[in-house]
Amino acid sequence: MNKFDVIVVGAGTGGCLTAKTVAKAGLKVCMIDQKPEQKIGDKVCGDAIGKHHFDNIKLAPPSGKELEQKIDGIKVYSPDMETIVTVQGEGVHGYLVNRQLFGQRLLKEAKDTGATLMDSIMVTNPIINDDFVAGVSVKDTVTGEKNEIRAQVVVDASGHSAVLRKKLPPEFGIEAEVADEDVEICYREIREVKEQISEPGYCKIYLDLQRFPGGYCWIFPKNSNIVNAGLGVAMTKGFPNPKQLYHEYVLSMTLFKDSQLLTGGGGLVPTRRPISPMVANGIIIIGDAACQVNPIHGGGIGSSMMGGVKAAEVIVGALEKGDVSREVLWPYTGMFMEFYGAKQAGLDVFRMLLQRLTNKEMNYGMQHHLITDDDLLKASMGEDLKLNITEKTSRLFKGVGCLSLLRKLNTTAKLMTETKELHRNYPPSPEGLAEWEEKTRQIVEKAKNM
Repeated sequence: MNKFDVIVVGAGTGGCLTAKTVAKAGLKVCMIDQKPEQKIGDKVCGDAIGKHHFDNIKLAPPSGKELEQKIDGIKVYSPDMETIVTVQGEGVHGYLVNRQLFGQRLLKEAKDTGATLMDSIMVTNPIINDDFVAGVSVKDTVTGEKNEIRAQVVVDASGHSAVLRKKLPPEFGIEAEVADEDVEICYREIREVKEQISEPGYCKIYLDLQRFPGGYCWIFPKNSNIVNAGLGVAMTKGFPNPKQLYHEYVLSMTLFKDSQLLTGGGGLVPTRRPISPMVANGIIIIGDAACQVNPIHGGGIGSSMMGGVKAAEVIVGALEKGDVSREVLWPYTGMFMEFYGAKQAGLDVFRMLLQRLTNKEMNYGMQHHLITDDDLLKASMGEDLKLNITEKTSRLFKGVGCLSLLRKLNTTAKLMTETKELHRNYPPSPEGLAEWEEKTRQIVEKAKNM
C-alpha cells in the first residue's frame, strides 16, 4: 500500500497543475493516469487556449513545436452564411497547441517539481473511512494487479468520466450525474488541405441549429494547410451521430476537397455551469469532472489549469492546518466561482438561449447586429450582455414576426446578470448552500423555459 499527502486522479492539464503546485510546497503527491506516460496529453480537443489563462497562472506560453498557431480572433458565421461576426481583441488572443506536446510539457514540469506519476493505472473506486475520502482503489491495466493508494486529500481530475465524483455517497452532497442535455458529443479530425488557408490566425465557428442541433461546427487552422475541424451536438433525445454529420456537412466544404486525414476521434464535453459544491471531506473536484468548461465553445484547457492551481493552494493550506474537512476545503468553490465560474454561469444561460432559437431568428439577429462584435467580446470575457435594441429595431422585428427574439434576448441579458451576481456571492460556508442552490435552480428553470 502506498501513502501520499495528495493523490491526483488524472494527469491532464488541470491534474498536472494541481500536482505541480502541491509538490512545489514540499508535499508528497501522486498523479494516477489510465494512459501510458507517452500518450498523456493526447486528447480529442479544439486545441485552443486563451493567452489570458497563461497570464493568470504565470505559466510560460507555448513555443517551438508545441505552438502551432497564434489566434488573432474568431469569425462566427450565421446559418445562412450571409452574416459574419468577427470577434477580436485582447480577450480572444490565444494559441492553438500541439495537444500532446503541451500535455507532455505540463507532465514533465509536475514530475520535475517532485510529483510521482503512476501511469497505465485505472482508478476503480474512492476509499471512504469515517465519512472522509482517504484514498483510491486501483487496477494496473497491464498486469491486472489491484491495489490501494492512500492520501489525506484526493483530487478528481479525471475529466468528463468523473470516476470518483460519480461514486461518492449521496450524503457528500456533490452532484453525481450531469444531465445529457448539458453535454456535447463531438467528432473532430485533423486534416491536411490542398489550398492555403486564408487568415490562418482566425478560428471559424459555423452556427446551424438544423444541421448541428444544440452545437456548432468549428474550423481552427493549425498552420497554412492543416486544420482542426469538428462539430458537436447536444446529447438531447434522438441526437444525430456527429461523425455522420461531419462527413455529410463538413467534408463537403470546398476547403476539404482532396484533403488528407491525419487523425480523428470523438469525445464528450460538459457544457454548463460548474457543479456545486466542488469539495467534500478529503476530496476536491476540478476540470471537466467539475464542469469547469466554457458552455458556449466547450473550451476547458485554460479553466482547468486555473482550477488546478487554486485547488492546490487550498489543499496546501488545509494540510498545514491538519484539517481536510469539507469546511476547510470549502473556500475552493467560491474562489473558482469568482475567477471563472460566475462568467461560466452567465454563458450557460446564453447557451440555453442559442440552443432554443430557430435558424431564422439567429440569421435575423446576426444580420441586424442585435449584439455588436465588441459586446460579444465583452460578454465572452464575463461582462454583462449589452443589446443593440432601439425603437426602430423593435418596429422592424415586429414587422417580420421576430419580436419574440427581442423578448428572449432581454430575458437572457437579465438572467445572465442575475446568475453571475449569484455565483460571485457563493456562500462562504456550507450553511448557506441550500438557499443558494435553490436560487440557481430557479434561474436555470427560467432560462430553459424561455
